[in-house]
Amino acid sequence: MSVKHETNFKLLHKTKNRARYFCDILKYDINIKNLENDLNSIAGVTSIRINEKSKSIVFGFENISLESLEGFLKDLDKSKYEVCDTFLSNNISCISEEKPSKAGMVRAFGALGAEPFIKDDKQKLALTTIASLPLLKHGVQDLFSEGLTSGVLESMAVGVSIARKDYLAANSTNAMLELGEYIEETTVHKSDDLIRELAKPNVKEIWIEQDNDGKKELVKIETSSVKIGDVVVVGAGDTIAIDGHIISGEASVNQVSMTGESEAVKKERGDRVISGTVVEEGRIKIWAEHVGEDTATARIKNYITTSLSEKSSVGLKATKLANKLVPVTLGLAGLSYVISRDFENVASVLQADYSCALKLATPVAFKTTIAQAGKNGIMIKGAKSIEALNEADTFVFDKTGTLTHGKLEVENIISFDEENWSEEDILNLTASAEEHYFHPVAEAIVNAAKSKGFVHMHHEEVEFIVAHGVKTVVNQKEVVIGSRHFLEDDEHIDFSQHEKQIEKCLLDGKTILYVGYDGKLLGTIGMRDTVRENAKAMIQKLKSMGVKKTVMLTGDIETKALKLADDLGIDKVYANMHPEDKANIIKELKSSGSKVAFIGDGINDAPALMSADVGISMSSGADIAKATADIGLLKDDIEAVSEAKELAQKTMKLINSNFNATVGINSCILLGATFGLFKPITTAILHNGTTIGLLANSMKGIRIN
Repeated sequence: MSVKHETNFKLLHKTKNRARYFCDILKYDINIKNLENDLNSIAGVTSIRINEKSKSIVFGFENISLESLEGFLKDLDKSKYEVCDTFLSNNISCISEEKPSKAGMVRAFGALGAEPFIKDDKQKLALTTIASLPLLKHGVQDLFSEGLTSGVLESMAVGVSIARKDYLAANSTNAMLELGEYIEETTVHKSDDLIRELAKPNVKEIWIEQDNDGKKELVKIETSSVKIGDVVVVGAGDTIAIDGHIISGEASVNQVSMTGESEAVKKERGDRVISGTVVEEGRIKIWAEHVGEDTATARIKNYITTSLSEKSSVGLKATKLANKLVPVTLGLAGLSYVISRDFENVASVLQADYSCALKLATPVAFKTTIAQAGKNGIMIKGAKSIEALNEADTFVFDKTGTLTHGKLEVENIISFDEENWSEEDILNLTASAEEHYFHPVAEAIVNAAKSKGFVHMHHEEVEFIVAHGVKTVVNQKEVVIGSRHFLEDDEHIDFSQHEKQIEKCLLDGKTILYVGYDGKLLGTIGMRDTVRENAKAMIQKLKSMGVKKTVMLTGDIETKALKLADDLGIDKVYANMHPEDKANIIKELKSSGSKVAFIGDGINDAPALMSADVGISMSSGADIAKATADIGLLKDDIEAVSEAKELAQKTMKLINSNFNATVGINSCILLGATFGLFKPITTAILHNGTTIGLLANSMKGIRIN
């Protein structure tokens, strides 16, 4: 049994509407955001500021005493806010697996059904009181711990009916409340299905290839023991437990759990695979790039855990409004008694309040959207990200890897020794040296060679020089492949005779790989990144949804950048950009009043992703980009950006319509009950029916066109 930690606190400073407390709960590793959200929801608290360094909490407040605030601080339970382990399978207590109980509903409806057959009033009193006791007890506890809440009003309604000996009304009300609570709990429970699904135990054991005295052997080890660089072997029917690149074999991989793609995808040497996907056919060997808590599955679990517990600003407003409206309901109950002098009307008014629908419908709508987006290959890290994306009116795109595929394709090959080396020979030579590596240039070369009937050339061991290129030996002569700086400055190869041809390729916008052989420049391979086929349609869709401005950031020369922007329909271009300039552009746009969404994929995009109102990372992006983004795309599809925007807009529209319906319908019910138009059972049915209807509306899911 866990022991509850009693929070120690001390008043450091106070003014009329402000108080600062030292609070020892801040010494522990806790979820500050969740603590802040809970404190913000206290009736009477207008603002919260938590300083982790000084271990202090600053309250702004109205109409609440310091004693009440201190009561909340004293009852803070450290275990409630402890940070969950990233691998939820190791700490499943962070997720509630307990299913809603039917016991209260059975008890309440049992009493309602039995009451008409009991003639003795004392027996009716005993039966009704026992059936209603949990509700009455909860109301008393709420009154002393939280003040006037919806729970207090509900228990008062039943209590008034019991006092009037109207046992049918008391039991009917109790039964409707239990039914409503059960449906509400079931709704919330179902909205957490995605996190429960992802929290299932991971692959516990995997096969890796080990070298034993020069022989390759398969060894089964625990997944937690796998290391970066291990070669993992996965066969048909197995779930991939790591992220990495295929080094041999072919397979049909089902990625629906991670990208939403319904059909299996063919994967072969050089292709990247991610954890959580399943090999349907074939057998592959994977070089482990990300293991343990760094895998895609582990990161997604962590994101969803945070997102499901995060409270949105609109959710907090709804909670505060619900709490403020409780005294209104109580006041109307008093007015009803003044008008009619009938406690039945009082009991009827107390049935109807705004709290349930206001507090529950909003988070359920957010959770449903987050779950649905995850199934469609869009990982939204919290309700606040949905709010920010809904408000975004300016979309800023990095070019390479975002608007383009970030995947080079060989366009032309130039041989400077045509008598001895054809274009095909140069391609085969380069591919033979590069085939052991998985960077974009190497993949482009190997893919081009394979498409033309790759003939492997025998070579000695390949040396990889980071950020420069590769070196090897063919026919006892040195081969150097890489950047101009590598060949010309480091290897002292002469470029002077071929400057015009090289300059022409560069002006045409190509990326050039240089090939040297026996101390001479043998040739060049020109490559180009291709624009995503649906990028233009995505830009048009964003504009149709009210986006005011689209912007592209690129390091390309201005003429090339302007041509691409014109083709795609982008409004503004910033060319010749350095990585550090991107965040400054975002800040400039924000300072002009724009609500900015930034979409990028590289390491150098991280500052811009953090600076934007909402950051979106591409699926093939760098880990730091994915970590800093508010929304991560799990599928390599730029159209997912407009899908995410559409989800956000429709979610906020749904929440606003639910909010208006809650206030409007419950106001009508309250007024009708105040003037004696509804009996308690009628009010209970109308009120709980409204709440259940709004929850069902929140759970229906948002469809994207």
